Amino acid sequence: MQKQDFYQSLVKQAQALTSGERNVIANMANLSALLFTSLEDINWAGFYLVDSPQELVLGPFQGNPACIRIPMGKGVCGTAAHSKETQLVEDVHAFDGHIACDAASNSEIVIPVFKNGEVFAVLDIDSPSLARFDEADKEGLQALVSCFELTLS
Repeated sequence: MQKQDFYQSLVKQAQALTSGERNVIANMANLSALLFTSLEDINWAGFYLVDSPQELVLGPFQGNPACIRIPMGKGVCGTAAHSKETQLVEDVHAFDGHIACDAASNSEIVIPVFKNGEVFAVLDIDSPSLARFDEADKEGLQALVSCFELTLS
């Protein structure tokens, strides 16, 4: 299956899981589980929520225990939240200011989640492989996040 088809299927599954459910924590938990069980070669999938203008806090996830708080603008997650742009990092060890919550992670993608035009959370996915994520992953995961954002309005 091509990545584009895979992500179209994943978005449909995400829509089915979140359709009609307004509880954000329940939806984040199900989406984390969906991603963790559907994506190959990953070791963490979950959300960090904006807790204040200065900080993200750990939300629902699948994987090893993680950093609880991340300063805004720091690490890959904080950078994605602060810049309001997806961060696709082929080698986290080369990312200036990387926060190593799991030493086994080598690449990462973080997509901002918007509510009412502001960053509400970020979706964070880690892999033990270098350069695990590419533009097709970025587009597919952004489509999934867009689907999730519709439940936040």
